[in-house]
Amino acid sequence: MDTIPLKPERKAQLEAYAQRRGQDTATALDEALATYLEWERQDFGEAVEGIREGYADVKAGRTRPAAEVLADLRLKHGLPR
Repeated sequence: MDTIPLKPERKAQLEAYAQRRGQDTATALDEALATYLEWERQDFGEAVEGIREGYADVKAGRTRPAAEVLADLRLKHGLPR
């Protein structure tokens, strides 16, 4: 088993997290890390897809002037100019 150094406050948080779930710290850490890494993978994929869609919109000419978008946002949220 590899050893990974943790800050004392992180170790205390991990121990409390494991205790609340009735797990040993290694299992709790593995599950928490797996959950985070899956979330991060999905988030990254969604960001990439959003960028691709935006790029396709720009290439196809589906854009609006920034001044128009900002004016709409000011109206929508009641912001001063």
